Amino acid sequence: MIKKLLKIDKKLLVVMALLGGVFLSLVTVKTMAYTDSPGFCQNCHTMQSVYTSFMDSTHAKLSCNDCHLPHENIAKKLFFKGRAGMTHVYYNSLGTEDIPDVIHAADRTMKVINENCISCHKSTITNVSHDAKDSCVSCHKTVPHGKGFKDDHYKEPPKSGELLEKKGGF
Repeated sequence: MIKKLLKIDKKLLVVMALLGGVFLSLVTVKTMAYTDSPGFCQNCHTMQSVYTSFMDSTHAKLSCNDCHLPHENIAKKLFFKGRAGMTHVYYNSLGTEDIPDVIHAADRTMKVINENCISCHKSTITNVSHDAKDSCVSCHKTVPHGKGFKDDHYKEPPKSGELLEKKGGF
């Protein structure tokens, strides 16, 4: 097989390699964009109410990962996305009947969400005092997943081991 490849014109091999690289890049970019979309995220039954409330919010034009992933660098974003995605796949493949309808973001995710709120709303934060609570969602719980999404249980912090017992969250 290697002998056959060596007999092919080198210019043709370079063109084929370039076309293959362009195709692979395009597929990767499109796949990453799709997995950032609310349409992708709502495929899990735990995300259906999240998706519905999100689409009815002022943030509906954003992708889920605009808020839920770090943006300092691509490596951190991809690692965070991969870890969260594999966690979701793991829990959803073990039995969707045990996953709660309302999930809570883990502390690391809440930190990222808060940093992204601050990053997008810098001008508001500098013009209005925001020192009353420890995070943006402390006051803005219904942005962007409020309408018909968060019940009384949402206000309670998760107990240690609760997410593993109920097979939900990330």
